[in-house]
Amino acid sequence: MADIQHLIDIIVEEMRERPDKGRVADYIPPLAHVSPDKFGMAVVLADGRMLCGGDAQEPFSIQSISKVFSLTLALGMAGDGLWNRVGREPSGSAFNSIVQLEREQGVPRNPFINAGAIVMSDIILGRGEPREAIGQTLRLVRDLAGDDMIAIDEHVARAELATGFRNEALAAYAKAFGNLNNEVDRVLGVYSHACAIAMSCAQLAMAGRYLMLGGRNPETGKQVLSPHRTRRINALMMTCGHYDNSGEFAFRVGLPGKSGVGGGILLIAPGVASVAVWAPGLNAQGNSLLGSIALERLAGRAGWSVFEPRG
Repeated sequence: MADIQHLIDIIVEEMRERPDKGRVADYIPPLAHVSPDKFGMAVVLADGRMLCGGDAQEPFSIQSISKVFSLTLALGMAGDGLWNRVGREPSGSAFNSIVQLEREQGVPRNPFINAGAIVMSDIILGRGEPREAIGQTLRLVRDLAGDDMIAIDEHVARAELATGFRNEALAAYAKAFGNLNNEVDRVLGVYSHACAIAMSCAQLAMAGRYLMLGGRNPETGKQVLSPHRTRRINALMMTCGHYDNSGEFAFRVGLPGKSGVGGGILLIAPGVASVAVWAPGLNAQGNSLLGSIALERLAGRAGWSVFEPRG
């Protein structure tokens, strides 16, 4: 196996030298003030080793990466009945497209676009209180990462609620078509707080371990998801994890990944590694520009791809 720490060190240096770092998300005010010069990477190997580089210990807003954990939680609650309310196809549209949701009568194309995650938040909320649902999501992430210090950035959550007019529209469309059981403001409270979870690359890579290990949390030995459902989440990450840039990411990296507009990406090499990268500047599709390039280089140089022959 390649010397992964050496690869990380090289990639960190390469990314810091690149002049084009993308543009930070400025439609959520707290994210607009994050320096585009930040770059971190963390890799947790199947044998438990943690390898880090750059700003890997600095927390950032995971944003839509939280949809992976929301899907995990919602699947545990609703089972395969979840797929009656959310599709499994790539969107081919922006992550917050209203036109697509109207055309498809309130059923989001997949769980990783905003409308899909809003429906999953409705499932997690059930008939309970938003505070309980938010706490449930945070507990899951803490358990998966083995770190009770992970928290929600309330400043980011409030900013998202104050400026999330498109999300309000998406939730209202889903409600109008009968695909939300709770009131819009209560569902959006759950959704926005999940997006506002703050984690470092090291914590995020730890939290993703169950996806490389067939649904098992190595911290507790508990089966978080069945291997069958874990494969399905990884498949959705591959086909839908980068919105209308998912095909390009699969073509270049060849591994399941989920991005967030905070500049983070969670990458899974099944049976091999859980990887997190953070570079706040985004490309035109809302994915981390340097993060995507860094993961292409890591996967290529390490020989990690679901399309590589094994043995």
